[in-house]
Amino acid sequence: MHLASKTLVVGLICAASAGAADMKKAARDWKSKCASCHGADGKGHTDQGKKMKLADLSSASWQKANTDAKIKEVIENGAKNGDAQMDGYKDKLSAEQIDALVSYVRSLKASSKAAKKKAAAL
Repeated sequence: MHLASKTLVVGLICAASAGAADMKKAARDWKSKCASCHGADGKGHTDQGKKMKLADLSSASWQKANTDAKIKEVIENGAKNGDAQMDGYKDKLSAEQIDALVSYVRSLKASSKAAKKKAAAL
């Protein structure tokens, strides 16, 4: 194998490892900052989520209707829905953490599809 090819392979492996590490960190941030209202799966089926009438972030329609920029804006600046309010995290999380949470929210759709396929196979 040529040196350039070996370097490329090593670089791709490192990038994949970094991506997995970022997603693990995002999962921890989600659990500590978001899951109490949005739920571990993003469906909002928690007591607090039901009270605030939160949308199912894993649904295809929600995922399609919300851009990454919109998701990032809500994470940074918060949101208000009637009497319910989500505080923003721009002063509590780094830009990298917020970007990772955007990716995590996007991954909820994939998780939902995988769960449905798994359930259908049973």
